[in-house]
Amino acid sequence: MKIVVFGANGKTGSLFVEQALSSGHKVIAFVRRLDSIAIENPNLKIVVGTLNEKDKLRGVIVGSDAVVSTLGGGSLTKHNPEVVEGIETIVNLMEETLVPRLLYMSSIGAGESRFYMPQPIRFLIVNVMLRIPLADHNSNEKRIAASNLKWTVVRPGGLTDGPKTGNLKHGSDKTRLTGNSGISRANVAAFMLHEIVENAYVKKCVWLHE
Repeated sequence: MKIVVFGANGKTGSLFVEQALSSGHKVIAFVRRLDSIAIENPNLKIVVGTLNEKDKLRGVIVGSDAVVSTLGGGSLTKHNPEVVEGIETIVNLMEETLVPRLLYMSSIGAGESRFYMPQPIRFLIVNVMLRIPLADHNSNEKRIAASNLKWTVVRPGGLTDGPKTGNLKHGSDKTRLTGNSGISRANVAAFMLHEIVENAYVKKCVWLHE
């Protein structure tokens, strides 16, 4: 399978790339700088560009089997219009080029999942700490859900640097989160890779925690 990864140089994205390559997939990593990704593998192609370079985006998307986004805003205080507009462009190009499979990493707290958290945690996280990045995720999720793609939105809890254990809970039904809802980035990457192959949550938003 040929997988395009946006955010391949991030903490979760790089783990996804490593796991995908280890599983024998071909990966196209779309990054801003060549030196931002240190992985070497004959099945890895690195493309340098920005999310406003439509022709470059089209070039990596055409002919691929799936697109994965682990893009994040990188700031708790400033919106990231480049990512929001970039997701819009990526979705449009996927629809135009008939590449249907998209996995987008969002976060617990986006959309209706805000109500999975008890108060006062919900207020502190959704309304205060992550208000701006969650607003960007909400915009991206709405565009993705309105598309005709075979999309899956993955909403992990608090990300940690723990190992891949396979010990995780997930679902698309309503749930109630109590206690620690964290999850390692390695487990998130593994779940996303598994979902690309198994397609268990097509056109669904999935909560994820350990």
